[in-house]
Amino acid sequence: MEGLMVAEADLMVYIHPSKATKIRHAILRQLSSLLFTYDEVLEGVLLAYEVNIRSKRAKILPGLIPYFGVKLKANLLLFSPKPDMLLEGKVVKLGKESIHVIVLGFSSAAIVLEDIREEFKYKIKHGAGVFASLYHKRHVIKVGSMIRFSVKSLDEETLHISGSLMPCQTGCIRWLSKHGAEDEPEINRSLKRHRERDIKMEIEEQDSKLNNEGDQAANLSRAHKSRKRTAGE
Repeated sequence: MEGLMVAEADLMVYIHPSKATKIRHAILRQLSSLLFTYDEVLEGVLLAYEVNIRSKRAKILPGLIPYFGVKLKANLLLFSPKPDMLLEGKVVKLGKESIHVIVLGFSSAAIVLEDIREEFKYKIKHGAGVFASLYHKRHVIKVGSMIRFSVKSLDEETLHISGSLMPCQTGCIRWLSKHGAEDEPEINRSLKRHRERDIKMEIEEQDSKLNNEGDQAANLSRAHKSRKRTAGE
């Protein structure tokens, strides 16, 4: 899954003098308070960290309350989704208009109908709603499915993701793992055939409508001529 990255960071953590005898505990507590929140400096959500305290010396900071700063180096695991990245998550709710997903157990994502490609149609199967592929009967998205989707945007405050199933490499992970990459050309061909069929049906419908209108006009003309002959007689 994209959107995950490891970063090395040089940090300065500020410790209250009352915690001077438990420096490591105080550092870990401060870092823990940053977990699962978006940090603008790091440009991502902190998921995990590994700390290496560089020095046992601390710098006392001037002020009314003399906090002291401890330098440390940390390896950080960040969740930083960007537009067009591919994420994976579990479907927790599904309806005619949208699919709702949980990513990494904490971030919510929603995929609305206009961002679901036309290959998938909403159906009721065994009493539950699903999005089923028109081209592959086993490619089904339902509650409990693990899916891959692309990112449209991220709300940094609520950690809510707006997603999309428009790219061909998105959908149910279980099906994609067996067929996805190798079947993309076939999916595109099937989609093209489906569109060509719809266009053909639309043209035939328009031709039929024009023929009917022409027949009606001819019938009206014949009826008008017949009335004129009757009047002449």
